[in-house]
This record gives sequence, structure tokens and C-alpha cells, in this order.
Amino acid sequence: MNSKKRRLGVFGGSFDPPHGGHLHAARCAAQAFQLDHVLFVPAARPPHKPGRNLASGAHRVALLERLLEGEPGVSIDPRELAREGPSYTVDTLAELAGESELFLILGTDNLAGLPKWFQLERIFELAQPIVIHRAGEREQHLKGLEAQLSPPQLKRLARGFVEWPPVTVSSTDLRSAVRAGSGPGEHLPPALEQYIREHGLYRGDE
Repeated sequence: MNSKKRRLGVFGGSFDPPHGGHLHAARCAAQAFQLDHVLFVPAARPPHKPGRNLASGAHRVALLERLLEGEPGVSIDPRELAREGPSYTVDTLAELAGESELFLILGTDNLAGLPKWFQLERIFELAQPIVIHRAGEREQHLKGLEAQLSPPQLKRLARGFVEWPPVTVSSTDLRSAVRAGSGPGEHLPPALEQYIREHGLYRGDE
């Protein structure tokens, strides 16, 4: 009997809205670390964004469904939307532990705040981080964290750095484009743009 655990990527975030950059990161991580599957986990209340109102969980899941339609090896996990209180990554990883070998997909924009994540040491015990970055950025990012992470944490983080041409787009920029009435660009697929327009999302202030 083959008892080898599947390699599971966990990609959490606001996904407000999700876009082509998110899908690109998932694909890069899956290829670089031979992941069997990637879970997209939309957060209900991201602890690092306490002052911003998000689109509802239902809207963000609907947008993710459109983004991921037809994409193999991915699915949406809504467990954080059903959980009370802030959406702590460590809780999600702890719930998934034992089922799979876990890999946590991070954006370079997550790194500055990473040392303040709730139970970071436990997160690193539960999952191998994966960071998709531009060529030449690795040492810069790691050097900026030297004083805040322990040597074992830095070593584990460094092991997950993947150099890959990035997709330069952010949810913040897309919300601003929608609010300004301009086209959101190529990284927001037409099905998502249509959904956002039909439901009047991102028209008001942040």
C-alpha cells in the first residue's frame, strides 16, 4: 500500500478581487514544488487588514470560481469564511495537517508583515513556505527579515523561494481601476469583470 502523502499547496488571501496574478503564483508554486493540488482559501477577516471592508465572502468565492474554472489541480476551500473571528493561517494549517504534506504559498507583499503573523513558528512547523519572486530579489527579501526571524525560520523560508517572472498586478490596483471607471486590464478575466460590473462591486470608497 502506498502511504505517501499528497503535496498540498495552501494559498490564502483576501482575493478581493482574485486575478491572473493569483493564478500565476499557484501555477508556479505547483510546478516548482510538484504539488498535487492547490487550495485557494479566502479569508473572512484578515488580521492584517482590520480597517478595510471586503466584498462579501459569497462574492469573492463566486469570483474565484470564475477565475479557476477549467484549471486543473485547484479548488476553493471556504473554511475560513465559516469560522468565527480573525482568519488565522495557523488554524487552517492545523486543520489540514495529517491529511497532506503542506506548502504555504506567499506573495512577496506578505513578507514585510510575516514576522508578526500569529504563531509564526507553528506555521513554519506545519508547512513549507513558497515565495514566488522576481530575479535578484531573494537576498534582498531575506536580508530584510534577518533581525526578525530566527535562523531556522530564515533557512526554511529561503528553501521555498522560487525565481519566476512575475505577473505585476494587485487587487488594490484593480479595485482602484474599477472605482475610477477605467478598464481593469488583461489580468482580470472578462467573466470576473462582468460579475463585478453586474453586482456593483468596488464602486465605493475603501
